[in-house]
Amino acid sequence: MQQTLKKWDRQPYMTVGLVIINFLVFGLMTINGGSENTQTLLQYGAVFKPLVVQNGEWWRLITGMFIHIGLTHIVMNMVTLYFVGIQIENLFGHFKFLVIYFIAGIFGNVVSLVLGNPLALSAGASGAIFGLFGVWLMLGESFHDNPYIKAYARQLGLFVVLALASSLMESGIDIYAHIGGILAGFLAGYLVGVPKIGKVEIPKRIVATVVLIVLFAVTFGTLITK
Repeated sequence: MQQTLKKWDRQPYMTVGLVIINFLVFGLMTINGGSENTQTLLQYGAVFKPLVVQNGEWWRLITGMFIHIGLTHIVMNMVTLYFVGIQIENLFGHFKFLVIYFIAGIFGNVVSLVLGNPLALSAGASGAIFGLFGVWLMLGESFHDNPYIKAYARQLGLFVVLALASSLMESGIDIYAHIGGILAGFLAGYLVGVPKIGKVEIPKRIVATVVLIVLFAVTFGTLITK
């Protein structure tokens, strides 16, 4: 029984669960108006600034992370989430992985609302996924003596730069959510720590936590008063 529990604990069930939930929501949207239909997107919780700020529908900052616009959107995001997510979940553990994922996703949505088009409708797990990229950058900074982490962090760093550059050249991509997600994921990695790899210096964890709290306070404050 104990061996079975240990084997189950090593499985990336949080990542798999997130992927399944996203596809289930996509399926429901597809049969109830279509995932590219504006009314359906709003009905299922897409992020729309007037509804979030003026109507107080703050829950959309979370539900928007589980909604995708079109088949290509969800397939690309879920493939990325699976392969990057299982690595982060394995290194940080199930609960910490989930904490990082939601912090990055929510902050990405808030940054998008503050800096993006106020009348644009946004949806997708991209902010949270870019947060996982941010975690790898944090690992590369904290554990640069580990050759595997250093090499992988460099590769993902290059990918992030190319992805952000591509976002600038393509319409319909929420670059603000991506930037917010990366930043929040980077800081959240310090916040939760990763004992499986090694200790993160206490001053770094304190600074990262304070900066993350300040960023949330400033962006939420700006969103409410803007």
